[in-house]
Order: sequence, then structure tokens, then C-alpha cells
Amino acid sequence: MIALLLSDRCTACQDCVPVCPANVFDRAQGAPPVIARPGDCQTCFACELYCRADALYVEPTVDAPVPVDGDWLRACGLLGVYRRDSGWDEWQDDPRY
Repeated sequence: MIALLLSDRCTACQDCVPVCPANVFDRAQGAPPVIARPGDCQTCFACELYCRADALYVEPTVDAPVPVDGDWLRACGLLGVYRRDSGWDEWQDDPRY
């Protein structure tokens, strides 16, 4: 389930808004999108895949919201891992992966 949008990392590109099949996000003019309906999240990770700034974190737990600390998330290195391991964008030609 969508757990966190790190506004300090978000570029406000709004790319996550149209790719969400559950319409979880609302657009915000000149600001990061708003996680308006987190309970509707299908845990499909599409928003993480399209977020080039790695500003979104989807918690794999689907039964109930799990609180996630932004500082912990930054420190543990999970931001962008799903996108990288899926072979998207700039990671795809990196020989380290």
C-alpha cells in the first residue's frame, strides 16, 4: 500500500498521477501530488516505477497501512530499489545491476 511521498525529493512532475490504476493521487499545481486515497492503493508499484526522483515508497504489506519513517527510509537505501531491480530507465544499462 502506498506509504510515503517524500516531498523534498519530489520534482512535482505528476507522472505518478495518471499511471495509478486506482486513482490514489490528486494533482497539485506546482507542488507534489497528494496521496488522497491511500486505502484504494492496489500495491501495483506503478507509481514507484514512474518516479524518477525516487520520492515514493509503496509498502508491500497490503492488509493495512504500515507507518514508515521517512528518515529511516532514506537511510536504509530502499528508495528506488524496486524501479532499479525492475530494469527501468537509467538503471537498465548499469553493469552493477
